[in-house]
Amino acid sequence: MFISDLPPSPVSAETVVVTASRTAEPLADTPASVTLLLPDRTERLGEPLLADLLRLVPSAALAEAGPAGSQTQLRLRGAEANHTLLFIDGIRANDPAAGNEPRFELLSASLGDRIEIVRGPQSALWGSEAVGGVVAVSAAPRSGAEAMAEGGSHGFGRVEGSAGYDRNGLALGLAAGLQGARGINAFAGGPGDRDGYRNATLRGSLGWTRGPLTLTAGGFAIRARSEFDGFDPNLFVRADTADESRNRLAAARLGARFEQDGWAASVGLSRLGSRNRNLLGEDEQNRTSGRRDTLTGDVSRSFTGGAIRHRLTLAAETNRERFVASDIVYGGLTDQRQRRRQSALTAEWRGETGPVVASLALRRDHFSDFADATTARAGALVRLGGGWQVAANWGEGIAQPSFFDLYGFFPGSFVGNPGLKPERSRGGELSLRRVQGPWRGAVTLYGQTLRDEIVDAFPSVVNAEGRSRRKGAELEAGWSPSPLINLTATYAWLDASEPAGRELRRPKHSGSVAADGIAGRLSYGAALSYAGARLDRDFDLFPAPLVRLRASWLASARLGYAVTPGLELFGRIANAFDSNSTDVVGYRREGRTAYAGVRARLGR
Repeated sequence: MFISDLPPSPVSAETVVVTASRTAEPLADTPASVTLLLPDRTERLGEPLLADLLRLVPSAALAEAGPAGSQTQLRLRGAEANHTLLFIDGIRANDPAAGNEPRFELLSASLGDRIEIVRGPQSALWGSEAVGGVVAVSAAPRSGAEAMAEGGSHGFGRVEGSAGYDRNGLALGLAAGLQGARGINAFAGGPGDRDGYRNATLRGSLGWTRGPLTLTAGGFAIRARSEFDGFDPNLFVRADTADESRNRLAAARLGARFEQDGWAASVGLSRLGSRNRNLLGEDEQNRTSGRRDTLTGDVSRSFTGGAIRHRLTLAAETNRERFVASDIVYGGLTDQRQRRRQSALTAEWRGETGPVVASLALRRDHFSDFADATTARAGALVRLGGGWQVAANWGEGIAQPSFFDLYGFFPGSFVGNPGLKPERSRGGELSLRRVQGPWRGAVTLYGQTLRDEIVDAFPSVVNAEGRSRRKGAELEAGWSPSPLINLTATYAWLDASEPAGRELRRPKHSGSVAADGIAGRLSYGAALSYAGARLDRDFDLFPAPLVRLRASWLASARLGYAVTPGLELFGRIANAFDSNSTDVVGYRREGRTAYAGVRARLGR
């Protein structure tokens, strides 16, 4: 479901957003551009990996370097791949051991069934990496138990199970999943060995509420393996190789929240750890690991002054990161052991009077390795009547250099630059929306600039002079007259350029159509996404000339039949048009594939 989805009255917990502000608010009351994919839709579409659902989001360019399980990068509104901030169950989840990028290829459906995407710069609320936007994955507590099994093309198999309890102030949740496939040959140069993947996920949550106090605990663990085709070690061109990456990502969080008489206060402590190993055949080439410890606290006060309802929020945050890199091939020459710290103070005001909602946020970040930074954000929404709204936003974003950018070393080809500055962005948007009734929609225009962009300058990286510019338009429409049909459509136009020319892997035109619903014993979901032509570079040739990737259509569908209220049989098809286009030069995705499975529920 999309920004135009209004919650019923009273407000449904499903349509409260948590990343468009430092405190939760109804979707229809936020000035920000938000896409919300709710559990009903994610289940009916049935995608095993959550990244595939992001193709339904306006201005979201997804680049998968091969079949399922391969490296997957998201570029929101033309921003860079490391300019999206990812939260999993409230835990900051960008990988400190992989360039601070979100690891979208590791996110299986077992991690959650609710995805919230906020587009535009959000660093005044959430700090570094929130340049193009924020993605939050979560799963609401449920009662009962569920199990699912599925199999299909290319040796694909998937099993998942979950159990939950939510009663009398106590909420428990546990979920686990295992999926994988033998895959296809990822190298687009001809026949070769299969490149498959394996993904195992475990997630747990605990919540206890007594009066105004809520205590929470939660965490997740991911263990994955992905086979891929890399570069010939002698010719230095892409080839059908036996490369493999093995990844672990795990995190845990403790939290407490107190609410009473207009006051709310919370504190949270989390730790995220990652480990990535790269192998060629059975021989390890290198490994990286990272850790992030985060402590957050905030206090807010809601009150009425005259005709204005106010909410003031003050938040503090501190992060400590560690990075370790080691190699086998070069005898330890690329080894690194680095640490850094970051802390921040954030203030946010939100006011509402009559048809007007306004917000202001200001954040000051202190970095141990760079100059301090201040970011701001302002937004306003005006209800015009008849379900119509107009909204405007302006914000700033920052992205700190990765550990590898600063300190990395690779003999003969790369030396880190400890003098780098954080990348800085700012931009605004203007939206006209209709948010009531079965018909909904939005038209949004936006513009954004990026300065101090970190770019390659052999054998290192530097902050580029000049500015990169992104501007675009987004159209969204939705129609939900009954449970039988929930139809959405999007279109996005993007113009993204840097001083050297057009940005890579960003289609100028993109869009999607999706529908889901239920009719008696039948449930269905179907999606069609379009990515227009875009540019990439062919590093097999010198000096890496530009290559035009052709437009692609990806279609998928799922149909389920409830044999009994607790037992469902379903079938699913992916890439129904058998598109052979690619997101990244030299790599291909699976063709048309088909799957079948069974789902059993107890107590839901």
